[in-house]
Amino acid sequence: MKSVDRLIAALKRLPGVGPKQAERLTLHLLRAPHSEVEGLVEALRAAKADVRRCARCGDFTDRETCRICADPARDQSLLCVVEEPPDVAAIERTRAYRGLYHVLHGALSPLDGIGPERIRARELVERARASGGALKEIVIATDPDAEGEATALYLARELKGLPVKVTRIAHGVPMGGDLDYIDEMTLSYALSGRREF
Repeated sequence: MKSVDRLIAALKRLPGVGPKQAERLTLHLLRAPHSEVEGLVEALRAAKADVRRCARCGDFTDRETCRICADPARDQSLLCVVEEPPDVAAIERTRAYRGLYHVLHGALSPLDGIGPERIRARELVERARASGGALKEIVIATDPDAEGEATALYLARELKGLPVKVTRIAHGVPMGGDLDYIDEMTLSYALSGRREF
């Protein structure tokens, strides 16, 4: 059954979907009513046709400018740099941040051949320069892994000399965490990022 094998292979290419999950999804779709499958296909087509990157921040939107960039109540002097669009949603869920965003769409990874030209680093520097001093702080919120740290260091170096404060989100001990079970790297970040009461 070539068509079933093709569907399983296509589903396996999705992030987080392994061979068993792809088979289960395939069986579900084959058993589902025709209208449910057509609804899924149409939703995929519509999303692919309508969704694009925001002209300002790079987040996904169905308009020229996303709802966050278009909101005049957002703090225009504060810019948070994230790796991917889901990171924007994660920070928004905290309700602790009211500034704007810049989505890189990746992180530096020399081993995978991903250099500064493959992420939106140049656009960030241009955006900071073009702000004319209106931008007061850039918060680098890349992941606390090797690629995220390399990206943060690269961006900090590229932004040096511009009239904007560059900060990095804190890393450390999670709420409810037991120090005895936390890895050395996390504890190291927590100690170096300590603050006064």
